[in-house]
Amino acid sequence: MTEQPRPVGELSFKEASVELEQIVRALEAGDLELEDSLARYQRGVELLASLRARLADAEQKVQVLVASSEASHVADTTAAPAAAFIQE
Repeated sequence: MTEQPRPVGELSFKEASVELEQIVRALEAGDLELEDSLARYQRGVELLASLRARLADAEQKVQVLVASSEASHVADTTAAPAAAFIQE
Protein backbone atom coordinates (compact mmCIF):
# COMPACT_ATOMS: atom_id res chain seq x y z
CA MET A 1 0.00 0.00 0.00
CA THR A 2 1.36 3.44 -1.00
CA GLU A 3 1.64 6.03 1.74
CA GLN A 4 -0.37 9.19 1.08
CA PRO A 5 1.70 12.38 1.04
CA ARG A 6 1.11 14.95 3.76
CA PRO A 7 -1.22 17.79 2.84
CA VAL A 8 0.71 20.68 1.27
CA GLY A 9 -0.46 23.09 3.96
CA GLU A 10 1.18 20.97 6.66
CA LEU A 11 4.62 21.11 5.04
CA SER A 12 7.21 23.68 5.97
CA PHE A 13 8.53 25.87 3.18
CA LYS A 14 11.74 23.84 3.05
CA GLU A 15 9.90 20.51 3.02
CA ALA A 16 7.69 21.68 0.18
CA SER A 17 10.72 22.96 -1.77
CA VAL A 18 12.59 19.67 -1.35
CA GLU A 19 9.56 17.62 -2.38
CA LEU A 20 9.01 19.79 -5.45
CA GLU A 21 12.65 19.37 -6.44
CA GLN A 22 12.33 15.58 -6.09
CA ILE A 23 9.21 15.58 -8.25
CA VAL A 24 10.91 17.64 -10.96
CA ARG A 25 13.89 15.27 -10.99
CA ALA A 26 11.63 12.21 -11.22
CA LEU A 27 9.63 13.73 -14.07
CA GLU A 28 12.78 14.77 -15.93
CA ALA A 29 14.20 11.25 -15.62
CA GLY A 30 11.27 9.97 -17.68
CA ASP A 31 11.14 6.58 -15.94
CA LEU A 32 7.64 6.94 -14.47
CA GLU A 33 4.42 5.39 -15.68
CA LEU A 34 1.92 7.83 -17.18
CA GLU A 35 -0.44 7.69 -14.19
CA ASP A 36 2.39 8.26 -11.72
CA SER A 37 3.73 11.12 -13.84
CA LEU A 38 0.32 12.80 -13.85
CA ALA A 39 -0.11 12.34 -10.09
CA ARG A 40 3.34 13.75 -9.38
CA TYR A 41 2.80 16.63 -11.80
CA GLN A 42 -0.45 17.51 -10.02
CA ARG A 43 1.29 17.37 -6.64
CA GLY A 44 4.06 19.55 -8.03
CA VAL A 45 1.54 22.15 -9.20
CA GLU A 46 0.02 22.21 -5.70
CA LEU A 47 3.43 22.57 -4.08
CA LEU A 48 4.46 25.33 -6.47
CA ALA A 49 1.26 27.29 -5.85
CA SER A 50 1.78 27.00 -2.10
CA LEU A 51 5.41 28.07 -2.32
CA ARG A 52 4.57 31.08 -4.49
CA ALA A 53 1.81 32.14 -2.09
CA ARG A 54 4.13 31.83 0.88
CA LEU A 55 6.82 33.87 -0.87
CA ALA A 56 4.31 36.57 -1.81
CA ASP A 57 3.08 36.70 1.79
CA ALA A 58 6.62 36.93 3.13
CA GLU A 59 7.47 39.67 0.62
CA GLN A 60 4.41 41.65 1.68
CA LYS A 61 5.35 41.31 5.36
CA VAL A 62 8.89 42.52 4.61
CA GLN A 63 7.53 45.52 2.71
CA VAL A 64 5.29 46.41 5.66
CA LEU A 65 8.20 46.08 8.08
CA VAL A 66 10.49 48.18 5.89
CA ALA A 67 7.82 50.86 5.47
CA SER A 68 7.18 50.86 9.21
CA SER A 69 10.89 51.09 9.94
CA GLU A 70 11.34 53.95 7.48
CA ALA A 71 8.35 55.80 8.93
CA SER A 72 9.67 55.52 12.49
CA HIS A 73 13.16 56.47 11.34
CA VAL A 74 11.82 59.63 9.67
CA ALA A 75 9.92 60.56 12.84
CA ASP A 76 13.09 60.21 14.90
CA THR A 77 15.12 62.46 12.60
CA THR A 78 12.52 65.22 12.63
CA ALA A 79 12.75 65.36 16.42
CA ALA A 80 16.56 65.63 16.37
CA PRO A 81 16.83 69.31 15.28
CA ALA A 82 14.49 70.41 18.05
CA ALA A 83 16.65 68.61 20.64
CA ALA A 84 19.80 70.17 19.19
CA PHE A 85 18.23 73.64 19.27
CA ILE A 86 17.32 73.29 22.95
CA GLN A 87 20.87 72.34 23.88
CA GLU A 88 22.39 75.43 22.24
